[in-house]
Amino acid sequence: MRILSLSAALLALCPLVNYAAEPVQPPTPAEWQAVVDKATAFLKTTQARDGSWSVEPQRRGITGIVVTGLLHTGTPATSEPAAKGLQYIETLINPKEKHIAGDSKIGIVNYVTSINVMALAAAQQEDKYKPVIANAADYLRKIQWDDGEKITPEDPRWGGAGYGGGGSRPDLSNTSFFLDALKAAGVAPNDPAFSRAAIFVSRCQNLKSEYNDQPWAGKINDGSFIYTAANGGETRTGTKELLGYGSMTYAGVKSLIYANIDRDDARMKAALGWLKSNYTLDVNPGMPPQISQQGLYYYYNTFGKTQTVLGQDRFVDGKGVSHDWKAELFHAIAKRQRADGSWINANDRWMEGDPNLVTGYALMALSYVRPQKK
Repeated sequence: MRILSLSAALLALCPLVNYAAEPVQPPTPAEWQAVVDKATAFLKTTQARDGSWSVEPQRRGITGIVVTGLLHTGTPATSEPAAKGLQYIETLINPKEKHIAGDSKIGIVNYVTSINVMALAAAQQEDKYKPVIANAADYLRKIQWDDGEKITPEDPRWGGAGYGGGGSRPDLSNTSFFLDALKAAGVAPNDPAFSRAAIFVSRCQNLKSEYNDQPWAGKINDGSFIYTAANGGETRTGTKELLGYGSMTYAGVKSLIYANIDRDDARMKAALGWLKSNYTLDVNPGMPPQISQQGLYYYYNTFGKTQTVLGQDRFVDGKGVSHDWKAELFHAIAKRQRADGSWINANDRWMEGDPNLVTGYALMALSYVRPQKK
């Protein structure tokens, strides 16, 4: 009894450490490469003669997603299929308007230009693409919602980026891609575009603070991010309440980091708190159960990129469990790969029924978890 009592006393003095029930093993370089090689082989079979993937007009952006994924997972820019994809993107360079979307009629010029900036930057061919990327970055700055649209900082649209080309209202997804493109283009961190974007992004957060003056900000107040603060607030969860969800909350965190907001800031603390309480790679968290698979691969890419920007190899969830997020993300993606090397989402929302787009997202996500060769 004395021994048992002493053991209990010693256990009480020990700090509580939680471990995942089944720790996931990191992939070996060979395992990671095998998944990437299968995906690359699939994309070679679906590439059109002109170097694009998918159908018009979606191919203008989907090709950029695929090329970015290929380049970041090791396909050389000078070899197929990346080289042909880059050649197609070159045909989208608009010398008059300076964007990389072909023309403005498609209505999603910001998305497409932002994606293609990332693709050209990933090619690492500065002599060839530096002027094009710089021009595109200038174009993107011009379509950011600010005094150029005759609004003031008090307007909830201020600092955001929309689809572009038609004056559409801004949203956090477009703004996130917009900021990714500016970073890829090498725009200085102190550029006013980032600080303006921080104002819009902060207003997309379910957090009543000096940074969010919207009437709905404190109703949920859990630190999550919604789709847009414009037009009275809008989410994508299919609910009347402005519920935040995983892909937008990771996008919000990444965007705030780009805008030089540190982790001690109340916005970051609240957002990271929500992410810790909702850590999962099984669904897009925050979405109602019946639609929880919507945007899953967009979520994987945003999750991986944000974790990378946070600069930590492990993520501790709200229960104190320490996750090797790289290993977990790899296995979440690898187990969903189809026999032909592609991925597809049974939930077709946001075009994730297109295997070219989803395979591009998967490769982009895999680029963040590439194991180091010993």
